[in-house]
This record gives sequence, C-alpha cells and structure tokens, in this order.
Amino acid sequence: MPWNTRYHLWSYIRSSLWIVPFISLLLYLIAIRVAATVAARVEWEPWWPWTLEGARLTLQVIVTMTLTFLVFTFGSLLVAIQVAGGQLTPRIVAATLLGNNAIRYTVGLFIFALLFANGTLARLDKVAPGEIMLVAGLLGLGAISAFLFLIDYAARLLQPLSIVWRVGEQGLAVIRKLYPDPLGERTLFSDSNRQRPQSERTILHRGRSGIVLAVNLKGLVAEARKCGSMIEVVPRVGEFVGADEPLFRICGGTPIDERRIRGLIAFGPERSIEQDPTFAFRIIIDIAIKGLSKAINDPTTAVLAIDQLHRLLRAVGTRELRDEVIRDHAGVPRVIFRTPNWEDFVHLTFSEIRLYGAENFQIARRLRAMLNNLIEALPERRRDLLVRESELLDRAIQKLYVFAEDVAVAQAADPLGLGSQSSKN
Repeated sequence: MPWNTRYHLWSYIRSSLWIVPFISLLLYLIAIRVAATVAARVEWEPWWPWTLEGARLTLQVIVTMTLTFLVFTFGSLLVAIQVAGGQLTPRIVAATLLGNNAIRYTVGLFIFALLFANGTLARLDKVAPGEIMLVAGLLGLGAISAFLFLIDYAARLLQPLSIVWRVGEQGLAVIRKLYPDPLGERTLFSDSNRQRPQSERTILHRGRSGIVLAVNLKGLVAEARKCGSMIEVVPRVGEFVGADEPLFRICGGTPIDERRIRGLIAFGPERSIEQDPTFAFRIIIDIAIKGLSKAINDPTTAVLAIDQLHRLLRAVGTRELRDEVIRDHAGVPRVIFRTPNWEDFVHLTFSEIRLYGAENFQIARRLRAMLNNLIEALPERRRDLLVRESELLDRAIQKLYVFAEDVAVAQAADPLGLGSQSSKN
C-alpha cells in the first residue's frame, strides 16, 4: 500500500465520528454472547428484587433514554458546529471538532448501552438474570452521566477561547515536531547563498488536483539515496497543485520510480495542521479577522486570538527553522524541501491583523504588547523583522487616529487590549 494511501486511511480513522460507535457495536456482539453464556452456565443466587415485568420496564427505559441521548447529541452538535463555524471560521470543523475523542467515546457508550439493554430485553424469558441486569443498569447510569458531561463539555468546547486554545495547542505540537532543535548560532539557510542544482527531469502530478497535506521526507531521502540523486519537492505543504503541474525535479542519478515517489505525497481538498504549522496561524488569524469585521465587531475575540498567535510565534522564534536541504545519514544532500522561514511567520502573524485592526484600541495595544515582549525575549537575529512590524504599526496608528490623545492611547502596550495596569508605564 502506498504511503499516501496509508496516510489518508489513518487520517480518516482519526477524524471520523463513526469509528468508535462502530467498534462499540462489535464489542456489544461479543459482550452479549459472553454474558448470555455465563448466565446459562453459572447458577447465581437470585438477588434481583424486581419481577420479570419490572426488569423489562427497566430495560425499555434504558433503550428509550440512550436513543434519545443519541438523537439529541447529534442534532444539537450539528447545529452548534454550524453556528460556531459561521461565527468563527469553517476551518475549525475539521481542525478541532471532527474526531474529538470526548464526543466519539461518549457516543460509543450510548451505542453500547442501547444495544446491550436491547439485547438483554430480547433474551428475557422467565427469570430476570440479576448480573446481566446489573451490567445493563450500570451502563444506563453511565450513559446518563456521560450525557450530562457532554452537555457541559460541548458548551465549553464551542466557546471562542476554547477553539483558539485548541488550535494553538495543535500548532505548538506541530512546531515542536517539525522544529525540534532550539535556536543555535549557525547561519540559517537562504536561497541567496546556495545555487540550486540543474534539474535533469521533472515529474508531474497525475490524478486529481489538490492541496499538499503531508510529505514522507524519510521515504524521499531513501529513494534519492537508492538512485544516487537529489529530489526537489516543488510545492510546499499547504500549496495547491493542479493536474500535470510539476511535483518533483530530479537531479542526477539513475532512473527513479515515478509512481513510487508520487505515493510519498498526500493530497486533499483542505489544508491540514499535521505538517503545516502556518495553517494553525491561518485559522487563528481568520478568527481574529472575522471578529474585527464591521458586521460582527468583536475585538475581544480578536484579542484572544492574538494571545495564541503570541505564544505560537514565540515558540517559532526560539527554534531552529529547518533548512531546505535534507541530507542522508552520510551527510549527502538528497532532498530539497521548502518550509516557512521566520519572515513568513512574522508577516502572516501581523500583516492582516494590523490592516484590519489597527484602528481599534484593543488590537493596536495588544499588538504593541506582543511586539515588545517578543523583541525583548527572542534572540538578536529574530528582532529586525519585529522592529519593522512595530514601526509599521506606529505608521498605521499615526494615519488612522486624528487626535494626539488617541494616538498616545493606541501606541501604549497592553496585554489585555484595554484595562491592564502595564499600559500606564
């Protein structure tokens, strides 16, 4: 099975809501047979206090209750997700909501309790098996508890603060994975100080157009080493590639298996955070921009988004960003793979929010506090772009605000946007 097929399969499993409930169905088929076998072979002391009719009524209540929970859960969550996606950004649906383990496992418990109670009800004969009824009753109580938990959890999950926090956590995880080394003293790679090797062969993308979701770099290095060549990956993760557009450029070496290396890139209809840390920035920025829209006018949500951008950019600034050239174990250059540099991250973080939000006191002051903190905390080599962004913010404020008093207020640094004591200093 090609690597990209395995990648899509695994991504689908992780992001599908129906997988855990389906596993619950399989577990029910095993559990009900085990319970029936044990009840038939072991003579338990009769302790169930209710009659057969009482046991049947209890099981019917559990079936009705869990079925109601399922209908309510799916119906309310679908509506809430649509509302949250409309208010924040539609990209949060795939990034934070689909495949949420708390929702999946809760729904799985509902399915298991429903099927177990229904299976027990179908097997009731002349005697109510106390032990099986005990299991069904505990599952019913567990379903009630899980439903109450899910209501509270969903209400908290769909809050803007919770959404941007979760996206920020995913972004931090990707940053730590892609850039594991702390910032050192070596010179960062730059296109200006290296000549690209002359490509001898171009491999085009075959199949449907799509966005690059992930690249198997280890597989590409192994293929390049086996053929004694260098492979340049033309698109960057997150970029759209149309059919018959360049996918790889091969430099030197023996002929390479085109079908095999095409299988080392996964495509999809929408960007994914897994190998694309800038997509985490993009989602949070979209939330901030929507909050700054004149139709919505919610700058406080934008400030919450800037909080997450602050910690993401600080994490990037303290790490060694990957060179374009990836070498094998012998130190031979094998793959050229473009990744975002520091300038990309800085421009992405500040440009649009400054454009749409500099006229708002909260945004201007929160951006100033963010810039001051990063300039002070990050190493010298990271500061030039931040100083330039600070100057651009000053120029935007001078242009937007008419009164000198307002300019002074807007130029102050305030971690809260408005209301922090530090803004007086």
